[in-house]
Amino acid sequence: MNRHNNNTGPLRIGLLGYRSNPHCGGQGIYIQNLARALKNLGHYVEVISGPPGPHLDEDITLQMLEGLDLYNPEDMFRMPTFKELSDLINFIEWTGISTMGFPETLTFGLRAYKYLKKRRNDFDIIHDNQSLSYGIWAINKMVPTVITIHHPITVDRDIDVSSASAISKKIEHFRWYSFIGMQKRVSRTFSHIITVSECTKSDIGSEFSIPEDNFRVVPNGIDIDRFYPIPDIIRRNGRVIVTNSADTPLKGLPYLLKAVAEVAKSKKIRLIVIGTPKKNSRIIKIIRDLDIAHLVTFTGRISNEEFVEQYAKAALAVVPSVYEGFGLPAGEAMACGVPVITTSGGALPEVVGNAGVVVPPKDHMALANAISDLFDNPARAKDIGQAGYKRVMDHFTWEKAAEKTVDVYREAIRDHS
Repeated sequence: MNRHNNNTGPLRIGLLGYRSNPHCGGQGIYIQNLARALKNLGHYVEVISGPPGPHLDEDITLQMLEGLDLYNPEDMFRMPTFKELSDLINFIEWTGISTMGFPETLTFGLRAYKYLKKRRNDFDIIHDNQSLSYGIWAINKMVPTVITIHHPITVDRDIDVSSASAISKKIEHFRWYSFIGMQKRVSRTFSHIITVSECTKSDIGSEFSIPEDNFRVVPNGIDIDRFYPIPDIIRRNGRVIVTNSADTPLKGLPYLLKAVAEVAKSKKIRLIVIGTPKKNSRIIKIIRDLDIAHLVTFTGRISNEEFVEQYAKAALAVVPSVYEGFGLPAGEAMACGVPVITTSGGALPEVVGNAGVVVPPKDHMALANAISDLFDNPARAKDIGQAGYKRVMDHFTWEKAAEKTVDVYREAIRDHS
């Protein structure tokens, strides 16, 4: 099949993810849902992933590129065998991790290049999900390639560094994020970059020195088969749900905890946190210092069914993030018909539009006032929940995301030389 015939017909798509397990965060969810939606549109999709691998439906082909997987919780930081280290890419991965760096993006791209060199004629388009490795730059020389950048990783680095009190910890964070230099250099060579919001387009363009004309905005979809309203379950007064990662400073949970302590002075409130904090984490100390342990419940890891039931029981959902490149937690809550309060951090206002309450980031009093206001106005809260559900159905399905992504693929194929 010649690529020039593929301006209208089905495409052969190679979808790359350096770690694609949905429990690793938004990137795994992106791979899983985009692959499904592209396949539903009639395209051939092959996912090429490093460990931990994605959760895919059986009709989608998966090719695992096995690395050392030194972050595997079942054998964390194991010592590789001499035979493993005789492989140059494995050696690069081991030395990177041994010196407190994060080499997975680099080494996955190198393995992907090595693999695709032998299969360059099997694909019309390659789509890299934010590894931005030198190997991806080399792949683009062989096969038309687009890249997705979800948000500027420099924001994560800066917040992690500023939230660390010890100088040694700040240095550790700088070392961990040392792959950013590579990602900046590689991304500047691409003319077709998918990002998920106008906000991220502007921020990545500024942080990475990339012209805005190189970006194509394709909002994420929300998995409406997984997140949906359950009208039979009655919402419980005073019950607030948050799904953001407990131990990531970027996600802003400490500000919500302070807001809960403030609201509790005059109202009944209970906070349900989906997930589990790490042992001895800062979050546990904040809860103890605020004396709100009796108001906060951590669910641990839960099934999809229980997740949706938790949304159905909640009076409202709060997304207290300091910054979000898109804001899947807000969209997922809206898809469940839950009234949403969020911050203006990053792209969150683009996601919620007029279908949610938006307050400034890092402002626990603004969060507390917004929560109290919706508790006092259940009719308004219900209207917000219904408006959020409609907004997701109108703008944020994976089918729409896949259609727009295919438009970018065809453009990249036409422009590739």
